[in-house]
Amino acid sequence: MARSFTSRLNLELGNKLKRLVSEQLHDEALTLYKQKIQPLGTDGFTATLPSVIKACSFQQEPFLINEQLHCLCLKTGADRDTVVSNSLISMYVKLSSRFSARKVFDEMYQRDTVSYCSIVNCYIQDGLLCEAVKLVKEMYFDGFVPKSELVASLLALSTRVGRSSKVARMIHALSLVDEKMQGSVLLSTALVDMYLKFDDPARAFYVFDQMEVKNEVSWTAMISGYVANRNYEMAIGLFLAMQRENLRPNRVTVMSILPACVELGSGLRLLKEIHGFSFRNGFDSDERLRASLVTMYCRCGNVRLARLFFEESKMRDVVMWSSMIGGYAEAGDCSQAMNLLSQMREEGTEPNSVTLLAVVSACTHSASLSFSFRIHSYILKCGFMSNTVLGNALIDMYAKCGSLLAARNVFYQLSEKDVVSWSSMINAYGLHGHGSEALEMFQWMIKSGQKPDAMAFLAVLSACNHAGLVEEARTIFTEAEKTNRMSLALEHYACYINLLGRSGKIEDAVEAVKNMPMKPSARIWSSLLSACEIHNRRDVAHKIIANELMISEPDNPANYVLLSKIHTESGNCYGAEEVRRVMQRRGLNKSYGFSRVEPEIQTVDYQGKSRSPI
Repeated sequence: MARSFTSRLNLELGNKLKRLVSEQLHDEALTLYKQKIQPLGTDGFTATLPSVIKACSFQQEPFLINEQLHCLCLKTGADRDTVVSNSLISMYVKLSSRFSARKVFDEMYQRDTVSYCSIVNCYIQDGLLCEAVKLVKEMYFDGFVPKSELVASLLALSTRVGRSSKVARMIHALSLVDEKMQGSVLLSTALVDMYLKFDDPARAFYVFDQMEVKNEVSWTAMISGYVANRNYEMAIGLFLAMQRENLRPNRVTVMSILPACVELGSGLRLLKEIHGFSFRNGFDSDERLRASLVTMYCRCGNVRLARLFFEESKMRDVVMWSSMIGGYAEAGDCSQAMNLLSQMREEGTEPNSVTLLAVVSACTHSASLSFSFRIHSYILKCGFMSNTVLGNALIDMYAKCGSLLAARNVFYQLSEKDVVSWSSMINAYGLHGHGSEALEMFQWMIKSGQKPDAMAFLAVLSACNHAGLVEEARTIFTEAEKTNRMSLALEHYACYINLLGRSGKIEDAVEAVKNMPMKPSARIWSSLLSACEIHNRRDVAHKIIANELMISEPDNPANYVLLSKIHTESGNCYGAEEVRRVMQRRGLNKSYGFSRVEPEIQTVDYQGKSRSPI
């Protein structure tokens, strides 16, 4: 009789515990178990265990109780129950204890689909693709079929790993063979995302087109994928097609399409239309979307409209402030960026490293040393100097603001130096004409164990260019071609050819152009033309202009100015006059220049402009 009463009480308490777990009241469920169910013994214990284990999975410090529960399962033989073992695996997966989860899985008497899905999810969660794939194969051999959600997660991992396109295509083939997986929107969306990230839009579009049901997530995956692949017109087309299918874009879709609006020629008009769409659908209350709109207006060059939108925002978090400050940084308005930083602090929002990086960028654009000292002092005061990215930006800022000493001090004060730190310092020496010091820094970088990347090679070549170190640059360039050919881009060749041309080695420069693995840019032809003009090699100059430069850059007035000058100096006045007529027909005018002088108190800009088109 007493035993029957205990069993009935245990059943009632077990049902109450299950209800608490289903309502996500995990603390209350564990308290009920400890105080009322555990003292009753193990009668009816197995039925309650999965719920107790699930509640335990959501505790912040569950290690003592989960070990107790696991030991109790082993002691009472409850671990023979597949449902209990599955609950233990799920618990260890949520606690990121892969070893314990695998041990439970390996010691199970009988496994089912849930067992395999749980352990595969564990390996997916830890980013172990090969082990997860092996378990899926084992699952098939045991006669179990994975759920489409599991395959989608496996596919997402293979996409994230990036180098596993073969595995991803195998999974795609599996989804086509298995009828149970066909028609899964989640799996098809994962396939679309995979092919777009592997730069295979044709296959992505095929999978998308074959989908019987397309939801907002599917369309958003397509749109964001085409934006990432820089096919902006297609992304806009998909955004419009989505609405024609009577599917309303959500906040994520709108945020995905914003970069496409900026990159297209009619960017500001499109951006205003998307902004209007967001306002009509009530998305403008989303702070992340508002911050993105501020950034995009700034990138379109309309800082005034961005500031107006910024001022209308009721909730301005650090992301919103950083976006607006970044806009002024891109516009080169250091004064407004600094003022906004002060206003931000006054309103109680503390800047983070991203905010300060934007202000440093603004100071770099303005080349104002006084602003540079102010922001550096603030960074020191806030304790952000341990941030390597910020330190690298300060080195670049001081170098471009004219203080090599300050740049050097920042470099030596960095607690950790990455390849960007070394490249920035090499570039700083180069900008100030200290080619020998730049070369020493480059050699020191190699000796310290840092492997030079494309940026480092460009920095040292640029330093040699500024200092006129031809043979040193030739040695570095040749070595880079032999050992790091893939890292040499158009910029490296442009810098090296420019140095050869300026040094009077025209034939070597022309030979370097011929040996380039890619098509020479207009900048390369222009620098070679300038070198021909300086060193009186008009025979080569006429050939370059006729065959290459005017074809590659027909709307650059500087090229016409230089050609006119060469004609004049060679006594061909008719040719010079003809160049002027072509400029006038094309509506091209000579660009004007600025000189900037910064006294102690105020900054004065002197502008020189030629009225003549030449």
